[in-house]
Formats: sequence, structure tokens, C-alpha cells
Amino acid sequence: MKTPVHLNALRAFEASARHLSFSAAAEELNVTPAAVGQLVRHLEEWVGTPLFIRQRSGKARLVLTDSAERALSDISAGFERLGLGLKKMREGAVAGVLTVAVSPAFAAKWLLPRIDRFQDVCPDTDVRLDTNLKPVDFVAQGIDIGVRYGLGHWPGLAATKLMDEEIYPVCSPKLLREDHRLQQPADLLHETLIHDLSMDSHTGFPTWTTWLAQAGVTVASTIRGMKINNSAAVLQTAIEGHGIALARSVMARDDLAAGRLVKLFPEHQLDSPLAYYIVYRPENTYAPRLNVFRTWLLDEANSFPQ
Repeated sequence: MKTPVHLNALRAFEASARHLSFSAAAEELNVTPAAVGQLVRHLEEWVGTPLFIRQRSGKARLVLTDSAERALSDISAGFERLGLGLKKMREGAVAGVLTVAVSPAFAAKWLLPRIDRFQDVCPDTDVRLDTNLKPVDFVAQGIDIGVRYGLGHWPGLAATKLMDEEIYPVCSPKLLREDHRLQQPADLLHETLIHDLSMDSHTGFPTWTTWLAQAGVTVASTIRGMKINNSAAVLQTAIEGHGIALARSVMARDDLAAGRLVKLFPEHQLDSPLAYYIVYRPENTYAPRLNVFRTWLLDEANSFPQ
């Protein structure tokens, strides 16, 4: 069987059938209603049967014939497959936009300070960051790759471990300049402790109560202090000398290296049960842009001692 002379005729039929209107189809396709009607008539001539019943009274609504209604789902599915195929062609190139989903804190404290090095490696790839505290739908929101914090299992996504993490107290260096301050873990009970509320949803993540207990400090009542729902803001509050933060090592690494923060009681650090994972849809595993970015992330993580 011959293929219709032009895909535009099929596109005009499919859009008109969905909207039951030549005018609405024309608006979607950015052509005139007359052009849509002409394309549909050419298709009707080719198949040898009417596809719409044109109503002359009332609103200008179309009615599908039986043969058109039977064919519509297959034709719509065909255009969806064509769109997917074209998307895969675009993904075959390194050049273009790569959409990366990360938490706001991870973006601020780890990814953005390093992103220039990725641009040096791959200058033809434009990175678009999607920062969100909640997991996102990779398909619906067009996400190519992301970094998530957890146990490594997310339905519908492949996961590659990026970094493990340790938990320990940190503070501004100026807090240590006072004699006899913060000599032992129990001294923390006399300080303002900064709590990271963004970790509350992660079961098993160490809290101040957990850390103090393993350091041998008895807590008589509920630990009070400052509560903040962003890990980057938690560290910034500690940098400014407003309290002691229970830091996540990946987030605090650059601040410690720069001397903006000091690590307290390193002998009592805890290993986090959670880790950072690179996540992506399995069908995109071999997409060139994704592969380049994933390799760069792993190289960056391995270039720093844990």
C-alpha cells in the first residue's frame, strides 16, 4: 500500500479529530482553518471515504465517521512514536540542553561551585538545573539526570552511587577563640544547636539526639535550638556564628576546606545510612549528554577524599 502523499494531511486529520474542529486544529498547527480542511479533503480522497460528518446547524462541530474513529487511536499513537523517535535523535548529540534535578542545598553547596569544570569539559552542553526538595517526575518534567539522597531505590529510575556521607558537628572558628569553650561533647548542651528539618523525612538519618547519645552525652529533656529546613542555610547560620550545626560532610566540605567552618569532635563522627546517587531513566542510559555528565560527576566525587 502507498503511503499518503504528505504527513501534514494525517496531522491535520489527527488534530481535527481530537478537537472535533477545523478551527481548533488550525490554531494548534499554526495554519488557517481552510488549509486544514483542504488537507483533510485530500486525505479523504486518498482513502476513498469521508472521515468527518460536517454539521451545518448549530456550532461548527465535526463528527467522526466510524472508519475515522477506528483509525484515530492508531494514528495518534503513530505521531507519539514519531515524536519519541525524534527526541531520541536529539538525545544522540552531546550538544544541547541537559536538564538536571537536584535539591537546592546540593546545588548551592556542591554542584554549582564545580559546574564550571563541567563546562570546560563539555562546552556544547547547556545545563538547566531543576532544584526541588521533593522527588520529581522525570518523564512529565523532562528531566534527563539527577542526584538524589537516599538508599538507592527509586521506582522507574536507574541509580549509580555517587558519594557516601558522614555526619559531625561544625561551628564558626570564632566560637573556639573563647577559652574553655567546646572542650568536650557535653559542652554542646550549653550552645544553640541548629537542627536540619530537611532531613526529617529520611528515616534513620542521625539527629542531634543520635549524635549526642553515641558521644556519651545524656540528654535530660528535649533538645532545643534553631530549626531550619535547608541544609545550605543550616551551614550558613553556623558560619555566621549563630550556633552549632550537625553537618553533612558533602555539604560542608568546601566550607571546611576554606576555613569558614571547623569540625568538632571528629572521633565521634557518624556514618550516614544514606548516600548520594546519580539517577536517570534506564532507557536513557547510553544518551551521550547524560553519559558525559554522569562520568564528570563521578570524577568530581572521586577527586576528593571521603
